[in-house]
Amino acid sequence: MADENYYHYLEAELSLWLLEVKKSPSIFGRLSHGIQGKINSWIPEKIHKAISIAIENMVKAVLVGSDWVKPKPEESLSLMQRELQIRNRIKWYRNTASVEGGLTGAGGILLGLADFPAFLTIKMKMLFDIAALYGYDAKSYQERLFLLYVFQLSFSSQKRRNELIGLIENWEVYQKDLPKSFSEFDWKTFQLDYRDYIDLAKLAQLIPVIGAPVGAIANYKLTDHLGRYAMNCYRLRWQSKI
Repeated sequence: MADENYYHYLEAELSLWLLEVKKSPSIFGRLSHGIQGKINSWIPEKIHKAISIAIENMVKAVLVGSDWVKPKPEESLSLMQRELQIRNRIKWYRNTASVEGGLTGAGGILLGLADFPAFLTIKMKMLFDIAALYGYDAKSYQERLFLLYVFQLSFSSQKRRNELIGLIENWEVYQKDLPKSFSEFDWKTFQLDYRDYIDLAKLAQLIPVIGAPVGAIANYKLTDHLGRYAMNCYRLRWQSKI
């Protein structure tokens, strides 16, 4: 009975999340995205390429780190038991990211810049743990590619989310036509989506005095946001197996 009630709760929460992800872009969102696109067009292509390569290398370093892959949980665990563990892991990573953001934010520009790779690693590592707790083998290329798309869905414009959610909902169908290797993945779009999403939240972290609290709050909220999106993405896959 408890499991049945939990499934009803899960379906309601998943439905609300899908409404959020699939809503039409707001006027403010379209305006912000247009301004960011214009600014990006002013940046020389070689700069975009350098940033893309840097982000690609950082993400790849995490994705190929097989030592970070947690063993899958007991098959006997119910979905409710799995999600209880997942919520605890998200809470742990959320608090870790908040502390890291506060420390680097207190150091001004230089330490604020160091937050970028550290925070990226924390978020990707959390995705590995979530995948494992849902019972998916994060050692496989397909599952790691799924993590990339979950990450991209979480940190992108509303317009882009509308484009990506169909892929997540129909992963078993679309995965056959996706990039055959990480080198074929669209890293430029990935880094632009990510930068455009977090720029406003993270720029103030570089300002002395206010950088510490801003960094702590921004990292806390962004990590929690990613955790919620990841849970719902895996719920969609779990639901398709029922």
